[in-house]
Amino acid sequence: MSGFISAVVSILFHGTAYAMILYIVSVGLSVTMGLMGFVNLAHGAFAMAGGYVTVTLMNRYGVPFALALLFAAALVALVSVVLERGLYRHLYGAGELEQVLFTIGLVFMSVALVREIWGPIPQPIKLPEALSGQVDLGFRSFPTYRAVLIGVSLVLIVALWLGIERTAFGAKLRAAVDNRRMAESIGIDTSRLFTLTFALGSGLAAFGGGLGADILAIYPGYAFEYLVYFLMVVSIGGLGSIRGPFVAALLLGIGDTACKYLVPELGAFFVYAAMIGLLLWRPQGLFGRA
Repeated sequence: MSGFISAVVSILFHGTAYAMILYIVSVGLSVTMGLMGFVNLAHGAFAMAGGYVTVTLMNRYGVPFALALLFAAALVALVSVVLERGLYRHLYGAGELEQVLFTIGLVFMSVALVREIWGPIPQPIKLPEALSGQVDLGFRSFPTYRAVLIGVSLVLIVALWLGIERTAFGAKLRAAVDNRRMAESIGIDTSRLFTLTFALGSGLAAFGGGLGADILAIYPGYAFEYLVYFLMVVSIGGLGSIRGPFVAALLLGIGDTACKYLVPELGAFFVYAAMIGLLLWRPQGLFGRA
């Protein structure tokens, strides 16, 4: 395999693995913002919490990776229900400034909490032996962890799509996103729907935070550093969309990986420039409603 083709394959593979994590974390934010109209800048804190719970269960207590991921997602989803019922719903009718200040405050609190419990240094994840080697695809070998990450993410994405497109819950959710008042008028309990959707989005974020802990390092600044990327996925893909954030995550993940590989001195400059140009062309995002 020539050097150029090898570089392209490497960028596509690693960029796709990165994109899968961005999508799993961000899709819940897209749906909740599209449904509730709530500017939840604390979404990254749920992903950070999932990462911390996952690495703690694995490193300190020897819990298997898969079980730790599921437990972390369930725990964070449960905590998010308490937060949604006790805090978030009181600001549903508030202005965007109040919502931003409230959720940024939650991020500062979460950062202080994890710094107090786990300290300021990144938390390494001890991957099981089965995920630590290389998988040979015939023409080239790839890291097993990233290959499994892509596979698990694709299965989860298909399951999420089927859940949204082929179930009664998904039908109610799509109706509420399209027209909340009309959905309420035909008997859909949007309050309960909000809570379930919020829990689903938070659980997915936690799952993504744990699953991608070897790519997006788990440390106290996680919720701030990666928030920009999560918001970029949502804004480029379009609010309330399942397909949009997937396309946006692929564009961002592969584009960011390519820029950092080919022109590392400029970092993500071209990615941000492309995002600005795209949003000037389509402010509602690629798949958002005009």
